[in-house]
Amino acid sequence: MSLKLRIIRCVVGLAGLVLSSIGVAEERPNIIVIFTDDHGWADLGAQGVLEDVQTPHLDVMAESGVRFTSGYITAPQCIPSRAGILSGQYQQRFGVDDNRFSPMPFEVLTIPERLKEVGYTTGMVGKWHLDPNVASEEWLTENTYKGKPLPPQNKRRIPLADLLPYKTSNQGFDDHFEGYIYDYWANYDLEGRSITAKRVRTEERDRLDIQSDAALAFIDRNHDKPFFLYLSYFAPHVPLESTEKYLSRFPRSTGSGQAGEMPERRRYALAMLSAVDDGVGRIREQLHAYGQLENTLIFFIGDNGAPLKFTMEDRPLSFKGGAWDGSMNVPLNGEKGMLSEGGVRVPYLISWPNKITDGIVSDIPVSSLDVGATVVQLAGLDKDAALDGENLFDLLTEPSKAQTRPIYWRFWGQAAIRLGQWKYLRAGGKEYLFDLNHDISESTNLLKVEPAVADTLRNRWADWNADLVRPFDGRDGGLNDQEVKFYAHYFGDTHTPESSAP
Repeated sequence: MSLKLRIIRCVVGLAGLVLSSIGVAEERPNIIVIFTDDHGWADLGAQGVLEDVQTPHLDVMAESGVRFTSGYITAPQCIPSRAGILSGQYQQRFGVDDNRFSPMPFEVLTIPERLKEVGYTTGMVGKWHLDPNVASEEWLTENTYKGKPLPPQNKRRIPLADLLPYKTSNQGFDDHFEGYIYDYWANYDLEGRSITAKRVRTEERDRLDIQSDAALAFIDRNHDKPFFLYLSYFAPHVPLESTEKYLSRFPRSTGSGQAGEMPERRRYALAMLSAVDDGVGRIREQLHAYGQLENTLIFFIGDNGAPLKFTMEDRPLSFKGGAWDGSMNVPLNGEKGMLSEGGVRVPYLISWPNKITDGIVSDIPVSSLDVGATVVQLAGLDKDAALDGENLFDLLTEPSKAQTRPIYWRFWGQAAIRLGQWKYLRAGGKEYLFDLNHDISESTNLLKVEPAVADTLRNRWADWNADLVRPFDGRDGGLNDQEVKFYAHYFGDTHTPESSAP
């Protein structure tokens, strides 16, 4: 019997055990979803790709659960990927196609709103990014600046009254410590005491330690009842910032006598991920102290691939424009903003001690949308047809199911679908077909070798696309300027609107 078959058979029995117990209220698990920001697929020690990464706590989490090597997000950009994981739906169904189209409509039923229906206490910490922002031109034109000319982006102001309906407290979260660095919108403090919801300015220290502290405070407040925590770390997204505690773990030189061997941006990204890793370790330790570790299902997922900015130039940290965040996607092709693997394949772990067999490594294609479908069923709810994902334990039990369900993408002028080993990708007038079982780097286009496969996937994608709210930007075969540069650099193609694909 092969190791792969042995692992899958072990999962079958354990998945059945988990699913058989969810109807008992006292056995409903706590659920923590940890979401990182612009975190490349390679930057997890357990992936075994890069030697400079230090994530010992996450590696232990992987060893005590499942590491999905083909885990996907729904968009290669922050806002739509967050809308997808928190709603359990393809975000294009309600119009949040990319960062231009925030906020997430407050009519969207979120995963925490579903869990509140069955008695869960819900909390959110860190980056929200689903309320209006100064780039939300469509929304601003119709709301804040209704009837007035829209000012330049750097002069736009959104009053708190316009923001409040779209903040975490109105999207299903009981407790919130929502923010990026030192400014937070919070209804409890870092000692776990309730406060009237307001803007809170924290002391200026490591921003990731602050977010970990807020998560620990939420658990302190709520460990004696079923809870759902969405912990959205602002890392390793720029601006790159860290403290000596973490930077000291990554010396500039490897000791070979050549100074500056490690790019400074890489060093800071590794330090920030090390801070995240320490936070995960502290959370697991706290859960253990409360006797809740074995009753807590933890997800760890990245929100999209790393922004490499083509050449991973080590620009000074003081540079304020778009720059490489120091994270890496190797051996995947492409970066944030692309529907190639480097843009949408992300670190993806789940851990539930004594409920999941230790050390499972699975290559079945899974999606961030599967989080919602999994947790609502574990909470005792029936699966709603509006949820686009699948229960991860069902997929682990029946791997063939994962190989026969499609995962779809649509972003800017790009379209993609993965079905089993095959991935069809369209970028403007160019089409690609990759066998991801043998070509994770998307280096060999099999479009002309397997035309029937390409036809099937192209048609499946067109059927899915027909039900979405907004017209597809790439329907006429065009790409925006950034996409043209992406595909010229990573695929060596020039792009003209010559495709007749839907």
